[in-house]
Amino acid sequence: MLNVKFICVGKMRERFYLDAFEEYRKRLGAYCRLELLEPQEQRLPEHPSPAEISAALEKEAGEILKAIPQDAYVVALCVEGKELPSEAMAELVEGRENSGKPKLCFVVGGSYGLAETVKNRADLRLSMSKMTFPHHLARIMLAEQLYRGYKIREGSRYHK
Repeated sequence: MLNVKFICVGKMRERFYLDAFEEYRKRLGAYCRLELLEPQEQRLPEHPSPAEISAALEKEAGEILKAIPQDAYVVALCVEGKELPSEAMAELVEGRENSGKPKLCFVVGGSYGLAETVKNRADLRLSMSKMTFPHHLARIMLAEQLYRGYKIREGSRYHK
């Protein structure tokens, strides 16, 4: 069984986000072991300078990099990443399960994204869309796409 770790900056507090994520976490329980880690998002002033943003991202990066399992395949969600169809998520899951190192780690940054040090550690930079989404919603969308990947692999009608 694949070990999947979501490292998502910032704690979700909104009930509708929590409920949606927990629904997919429950569904994924039949397919993988899912762990969620929520490093604290650094507080910034109302209109932060580029230097303040960079310093905050580097501080978050320290926590993120410590939490990544050593032999995990790392996927960083970022706007400049590669867009993939859902079928490619199914292939990614299958590839990791058959790799002999069944660890997959997804990293979702906070409001200002991820530091370059985290992106450079990633094996894949993934973009969900050219559109911008709240980072908490991205976590839910990622969980759904992971679930969809498993359903594609089993030939389910979930993916039409």
